[in-house]
Amino acid sequence: MKSKIEWTESTWNPITGCNKISPGCKHCYAETMALRLKAMGAEKYANGFELTLHKDVLYQPLKWKKSQVIFVNSMSDLFHDHVPLDFIQEVFDVMRRSHWHQFQVLTKRSKRLAEIASEIDWPSNVWMGVSVENSDYTFRIDDLRVTNAAIRFLSLEPLLGPLANLNLDGIHWAIVGGESGRGARPIEKDWVLEIRDQCQEAEVPFFFKQWGGVNKKKAGRMLDGQEYSALPRSVEPVFA
Repeated sequence: MKSKIEWTESTWNPITGCNKISPGCKHCYAETMALRLKAMGAEKYANGFELTLHKDVLYQPLKWKKSQVIFVNSMSDLFHDHVPLDFIQEVFDVMRRSHWHQFQVLTKRSKRLAEIASEIDWPSNVWMGVSVENSDYTFRIDDLRVTNAAIRFLSLEPLLGPLANLNLDGIHWAIVGGESGRGARPIEKDWVLEIRDQCQEAEVPFFFKQWGGVNKKKAGRMLDGQEYSALPRSVEPVFA
């Protein structure tokens, strides 16, 4: 499924549905979209935003012959407590077999990630990331570090506060973005610049996604007169 997300190309959702666990979840776009699709009669979203496994699309990436960057579970969280370990392992097996793609997995449930990381065979084409919206959740970065993912990345969005003194050891990429849509909470330029400077000092590629707000297209993604679209160094540029 082609994606409009600035840092990926396609999405693959063998799981849909989730529940809110931290402030970054407050205005969850996936929940809004899932409920809209349910109202439209979309069969896949008959359960709305209740956690649902979709084994019928589990092998979908194997059918996509053109190499692409794929965001896994944009409509859920692979490491949700109610997703069985064997299903998580099946997802990783499909990613391993689809070796011509690059897969991006993102979670807020870093404690479970850390708990089962040793039970996962980490393919070299999987990027593992955690979301960190403010300083209360930087522990997720430590949890991410225990994995054997070839690329470990941070999604610092929606950025809801400053993130000073980040430990970026073992981190290969950082994405920053403001919240968008109705009720979007503000982002401060100083927060973004502070993260950019920390990334530059630690030589971590920095990607600024958006300022966000009610009209994110108008707000754009320019930071001090330029766009920041760096990717992990082992990955060729793929985004237009």
